[in-house]
Order: sequence, then structure tokens, then C-alpha cells
Amino acid sequence: MEDTLVDNKNGEVAKPDRFEASLKSNDTEERIDIWFYRPIGLRIATVCAKLGITPNAVTITSIFFGVAAGILFYYPVLWVNVIGMLLLVFANSLDSADGQLARLTNNKSRFGRILDGFAGDFWFAAIHIALCLRLMDAGWSTWIWVPGVLAGISHVFQSAMADYYRNVHLYFIKGKAGSELDNSADLQREYDRLSWSRHFFDKFVLNGYLGYTRMQERLSPNLQRLLNEVKARFKDDLPTGLVTAFRAMNKPLMKYTNIVQFNTRVIFLFLWLFIDQVWLYFVFDIFVLNPILVYMCRRQEKVSKHFYHQLIQ
Repeated sequence: MEDTLVDNKNGEVAKPDRFEASLKSNDTEERIDIWFYRPIGLRIATVCAKLGITPNAVTITSIFFGVAAGILFYYPVLWVNVIGMLLLVFANSLDSADGQLARLTNNKSRFGRILDGFAGDFWFAAIHIALCLRLMDAGWSTWIWVPGVLAGISHVFQSAMADYYRNVHLYFIKGKAGSELDNSADLQREYDRLSWSRHFFDKFVLNGYLGYTRMQERLSPNLQRLLNEVKARFKDDLPTGLVTAFRAMNKPLMKYTNIVQFNTRVIFLFLWLFIDQVWLYFVFDIFVLNPILVYMCRRQEKVSKHFYHQLIQ
């Protein structure tokens, strides 16, 4: 059943905007997503909700389409690559739909978040492998796997930190309920409560996610100090002044989290495919997106240090 809102002007009950309700936050959404992927995702989510299809089922389906797209990029035939491009666009539409479906139906789970986070890694692992094999067939040596692997590792770090910073922003403007911000201490306690004999799969998945979260925390020491101070002082009820000030200073950072995510890299990937110079994709990932990642991390650390010192003064 949809939530309802009361119109204060006439007392009538009105339905909330389903599109707005399906978004995380306008602060963290990219324009291409708002204009293209989110509207498509909402339509898919609406159909899935009527059919009783779960968000996790949508995520798993997106993995198959994304991996299939990567396989098609192996072939140096443009029309085959175009089909791969369309499959990758559809995979990302499904990836948008799973989160929108989860928010609209309030069917959220940590496993769903973990699965959604790793879905893109499956897509791009397939893409990197396909591009390396394609270049080897074109006469490149096996050394092409070095930039291929380095670009893949870069992608993992870029996506991990972009996702983490967006959830931090959501935590400050929407609170714990409006974000998916986890910390390694809570995850470790949950991990310790699970038994390998009775909860093997859950413990295995959580072990990987725990390592992933620790990586995010190690790369953001000032942010960790700020979060610890905020939680110790305010729990989950942050003062309005802090929320407003943090949002104003941190919001410009969100455009960098979007740049290192899906849309920018895929636009350039498609360009390299059209001109049959796919080696440029690895160069772009390593030498363009990595400097943006470094700048993004330094900028977030500066913002976090500023607010931490304000709190302890």
C-alpha cells in the first residue's frame, strides 16, 4: 500500500510522488540517471512490484545482462558491440530498478545492498577480460593484462569510495534510516555471532563485505573520526545546524562520486569501442579516473576534518 500525505491547504489526502520516493536523494543523483535510468528503472520496478519480483532477483538478472554485454565487447565487430552497449544500458537500468523497487516496497536488506554493490564488479570484470582477450587477438602481448588488471583494481576502489561517500552524505541529511552506511565494528559483532556450521553462506558473504568496509574506512581516517564523534554526541538524531552546514559544504563533492561511477566510464568505453581503440579504456581508468578518486578522497577528508574540529572545540 502506498503511503499517503495530507495536503495542509484543503485537508485532502494526496499520494506522494512515486518517482521522488524511489530516489535516494536529489543531492546524490546524477543528471543522466534522473533523466534516463531512473524513469526506466521506476517503470521496471512498478512492474516487478505488481508481479511480486524481489529486488534481489532484479539484481541477479542485471548481472547476467552485464556479463553478456562484456562478452560481446570481445568481438571487434561494431554491430555486435552495439548490442553489447544496449545490454549494458539495460543492465544498469535493472540496477537502478532494484534499488527503486526496494525503496518503494520497503524490501531492503543488507544482503541486497551487498549484492547490488558487487553487481557492477561482475559486469566490469567481464568487460576487462573481454577487452584484454580482444587486444591479444589483435596482436598485443600478454602484457596487456597488466593495465587491464590495474584498471580493474582501480575500478573497485573508485566505486567503493564513491558509494561510501554518497552514503555518508545521505546519513547526514537523512539519518541512519535514509542511508546504507555500515561500519566495521558493527559488522564484526554480527560476523562473530554467526556460526560457520549453521550460517556458512551468510558468514561467507559478510566476511567479504567486512573486508570491503574496512578498506573504505582505512582510506578515510578523518571521516572516521568525524563519524565516531557525531555518533557519540548525537546518536542518530543530528542537530539541524550540523546537517545544514555539512550538506552545503559536502554537496559539491557528490559530482566527483558520480564521475568515477558508471555513466562517465561507460560513455568513454562506448567511444573507444566505436573507434576500435579499446586500450584507451584502461588508460582512461588509470590516468584520468584515479586522479579524480585521489582528489575526491582528499576533498572529503578536508571536509571531515573541518567538522570534526568544530565539534571538539
